[in-house]
Amino acid sequence: MVNIHHPKEHFKIYLETQGTIFPAPNFNGIADAQMLGEALQQFDCDKDMLINILTQRCNAQRLMIAEAYQDIYGRNLIDDLKEKLSNHFKQVMVGLMYSPPFYDAHELWHAVKGVGTEENCLIDILASRTNGEIFQIREAYSLQYSSDLQEDIYSETSGHFRDTLMNLAQGTREEGNTDLAMAVQDATVLWEACQRNTGEHKSILQMILCNKSCQQLCLVFQAFQDISGQDIVDNINECYDGYLQQLLVAIVLCIQDKPAYFAYRLYSAIHDFGFHNKTIIRILIARSEIDLMTIRKRYKERYGKSLFHDIKNFASGHYEKALLAICTGDNEDY
Repeated sequence: MVNIHHPKEHFKIYLETQGTIFPAPNFNGIADAQMLGEALQQFDCDKDMLINILTQRCNAQRLMIAEAYQDIYGRNLIDDLKEKLSNHFKQVMVGLMYSPPFYDAHELWHAVKGVGTEENCLIDILASRTNGEIFQIREAYSLQYSSDLQEDIYSETSGHFRDTLMNLAQGTREEGNTDLAMAVQDATVLWEACQRNTGEHKSILQMILCNKSCQQLCLVFQAFQDISGQDIVDNINECYDGYLQQLLVAIVLCIQDKPAYFAYRLYSAIHDFGFHNKTIIRILIARSEIDLMTIRKRYKERYGKSLFHDIKNFASGHYEKALLAICTGDNEDY
């Protein structure tokens, strides 16, 4: 008899999540727009002013600042930031000015249309977003680039990796009640799929991981552990390789503990890839109002290091200041 316990910890995790950026009190979008205009018009550009304003306002407030900026100066704030700034600091400041779905769409577009496909970007975004977020990303992608996200993924990737991404990009994961008996059945199917590793079994594996609800999959993963005596992530790592392996593992980890997944990705980006700027910028901006403070807690718990101090040790100048401002919120203890 398979012994399955309801994964209360899974729900607790998401009740605990907290970002680092919140709405600024006494907000005045017109005054902020004027200060940004003055900062950008200076010969050397007052980068500290840009950081102080854009990293201390929530996304909705930044969008209102952009509207006020357009009204006052008759120019687009993003265009002016791109013109006046450079390198990674520019990527941070410009990235902050997109709404979340448009920022994800922007990152996905460059991942598939840039020089070489950035598979890890596709994995990070599509494995971690909810149905509603995926729908908004597809809409933003179409509006911003007059292109279809799923068609572009299809043309730039291949094999079961492509099939799994395409499934995730539909944003049709089930939502609702859990079924213990079905969890045992799915766990058995997953175990068989991992052992046989045929094309058909890879398809079955991705269909379960991409379509079952998060709550249901938590039960499935526990049943898998009880049936096989092995963690499903360890089993996937043994049976698969390449980007498909990374994607399947990302799906599982995001369902089990999304902040921990992003802590792992940040640690890898900082320590394994020589400070992979694109990954670090993307995660910090995208998670800043969702769970970045929780990510910082997971980072220190798992790696015994502070994300704040790791960034400080590897970045420099105004780029460092901007990343730390996003990362810090009102607490530097993690």
